[in-house]
Amino acid sequence: MLHSLHHVAIICSDYQKSKKFYTEVLGLTVVQETYRAARDSWKLDLAVGNHYQIELFSFPNPPARVSRPEARGLRHLAFAVTNLEESIDRLTHYGVVTEPIRTDELTGKRFTFFADPDDLPLELYEI
Repeated sequence: MLHSLHHVAIICSDYQKSKKFYTEVLGLTVVQETYRAARDSWKLDLAVGNHYQIELFSFPNPPARVSRPEARGLRHLAFAVTNLEESIDRLTHYGVVTEPIRTDELTGKRFTFFADPDDLPLELYEI
């Protein structure tokens, strides 16, 4: 049986740009960084709080993928935050544009969407 979510894997087009975005802009902590010469690929393990992990990969010339929130497949990756305005202010400081704040009609919680350097849809969800 499934126990918990272990990690989310993301393939980026520009490793240094995405590494800076996920570590400096989003503030995720580097757990381990590995270069795999045989694949000409970087793998960056990032901690999200104390329970989850994002694996950021680079590969030579990865194909583009449809990534709009309503496309088939993974819809978006959501991060829980305690103060939505503070989180939006941090993103804005780094030049990241967020959508207007919305309210989840089922939970009453507030959220917003933004994108990573490869236009992957990301969400901030206030808990």
